[in-house]
Amino acid sequence: MWAALAAALVVAAGVGAWFALPVNTVTVSGNARLSEARVRALAGLEGHFGWLYYGGWRARGLLESPWVQSAVVTRTFPDRVSIAVTERTPRARWQRRSGEVVALAADGTVLPAATGTAQLPLIRGWGPDRVPEALHLLDTLARYTVQSVTYTPSGVSVKLKTGSVWSGDLRALVKYAGSISMYPDRDIFIYPWGVSVQE
Repeated sequence: MWAALAAALVVAAGVGAWFALPVNTVTVSGNARLSEARVRALAGLEGHFGWLYYGGWRARGLLESPWVQSAVVTRTFPDRVSIAVTERTPRARWQRRSGEVVALAADGTVLPAATGTAQLPLIRGWGPDRVPEALHLLDTLARYTVQSVTYTPSGVSVKLKTGSVWSGDLRALVKYAGSISMYPDRDIFIYPWGVSVQE
């Protein structure tokens, strides 16, 4: 009888906590592309439930969204939940082998339904996937106006606002990248042993 009474008290306490301590206030910050309602939905904050029962298992949907790079969810007694998200931003466009062009974040994550990306550099090519290398190259050449990066099994070609750079060795390209400033309007070929400039 004592065990049944104890079990009933535990159940009653749980039900009481569910209704006595509901989540009443949700704040969202850091979102630009995702709406507040979408962040709340991804965080599992739709519907009514007790504050004590809200945890990371409900918020895991945040990290399933390609737009969310990281998120911090904080519970504050007695009824408040705060969500601070860091969103990924489009870094480049990638033309898939099918011809479809999608937006990519700096870490290579495809960002669906991205808008306003027409001015971003275009990555395309054939052969083994070199998209991570192309994204790294965009960071390395960030001070130049890179319009496109085209990769093949034999090398990488970078089209700039004026001129271009080709190299069969990315390490050599990074090593001799300063030659772009020296010959801004030329077509430059970079090899492990040096640089060739085409007039």
